[in-house]
Amino acid sequence: MHNQQQPGTTSLAANTNVSRIFRLTSLAAAASFTVLFAGCGLAPGMKMDTPAQLVETSNDQGDPASTMNIPITPIDLSLVKKMKAAQPSSSIDPNASLYGKAGPYKLGVGDVLQITVWDHPELVAALGQPAQQTRTADAAPGFVVDADGNLQFPYVNKPLHVAGKTEGQVQRELYQELSKVFVKPQVTVRVASFRASQVYIDGDVRTPGAQQINDIPMTLTEAIGRAGGFATTADQSRLTLIRDGVTYHINMSGMTAKGKSPSDIVLRPGDALRIDSRDENGVYVMGEVTKPATVIPLRNGKLTLSDAVSQAGSFNAETSDPKQLYVIRNGETDKPEVYHLDARSPVSMLLANSFELQPHDVVYVDNNGLVRFSRVLNLLLPAINAGLTAAVLTK
Repeated sequence: MHNQQQPGTTSLAANTNVSRIFRLTSLAAAASFTVLFAGCGLAPGMKMDTPAQLVETSNDQGDPASTMNIPITPIDLSLVKKMKAAQPSSSIDPNASLYGKAGPYKLGVGDVLQITVWDHPELVAALGQPAQQTRTADAAPGFVVDADGNLQFPYVNKPLHVAGKTEGQVQRELYQELSKVFVKPQVTVRVASFRASQVYIDGDVRTPGAQQINDIPMTLTEAIGRAGGFATTADQSRLTLIRDGVTYHINMSGMTAKGKSPSDIVLRPGDALRIDSRDENGVYVMGEVTKPATVIPLRNGKLTLSDAVSQAGSFNAETSDPKQLYVIRNGETDKPEVYHLDARSPVSMLLANSFELQPHDVVYVDNNGLVRFSRVLNLLLPAINAGLTAAVLTK
């Protein structure tokens, strides 16, 4: 006789297997979601609602050494007023020693003079004939001031010291010496080639290099004009002048805003002037913005928090949390500063428009909780699916 299967036995076994798979699946899912919610604290982005953060530092050997308390300062009206009050007063100008009026040109070593004594053509031959082909660096025909600052001229018995004197002074001295030989000589003295003094201009100008000082006063605007003017990427608020080993920082756009003329700054022989590029003083905007980028300041060197966010395409409407807007300053030093702004309301953007950023600041926009949950879920879903598949296959 054939064994007859009891009614419902097959369905009971199948139900038992399905029940076991369901229990295993439930356990795997529960464990996965437990890990998921525990991992929310490790999700990308961070909340810094506390008034300070403890950051662990390490020594040179890489061993943990200590913790550093970094305060988070809210951006409000009192902070903006405090920062404006901390700016240098207009009554105190650190570059006051650079102002002055340029006097007449003083002759120096290497200058070439053209000296004419009228009605005496024999003295013209002393100039010699210019070469047929001359280079730019070659001296023009004339009388060269030697290394001792002296000038040799026919019928003048002794070398005439001319370094540090003006054209008019040299002309009068030559008249006195030539009067011993000629009757009321008519003497004309002019500089044929200025080679004694120069300044060096570097940075974001169109034609950087050495510029010769001549009878036209070498003011700050004159020097930049001879160098071809500012390049399109020049930062007109950050000019550096080095004189006699002392460094001066010049804000040219700030001077004009205060009614001071940059032409009042007169350069001296040996000065070195450098114009910074705006690209060197950018601000890094990252996080949940439309176009994370390095934002460069305006030509006057200014860049506010609202300017930086605007140039980065503003907040990402789907992923950003405008409540969590941070500015990290001096991050590469041992005294970093962190500022926080709740940018949910339009009024807060007035504060952002008054908060001026500094070079190499970091502007960070955090993501919202749903995005953080979604990103962690995407990381854990492959593990969940793998666990479910393994549970089904084993049964």
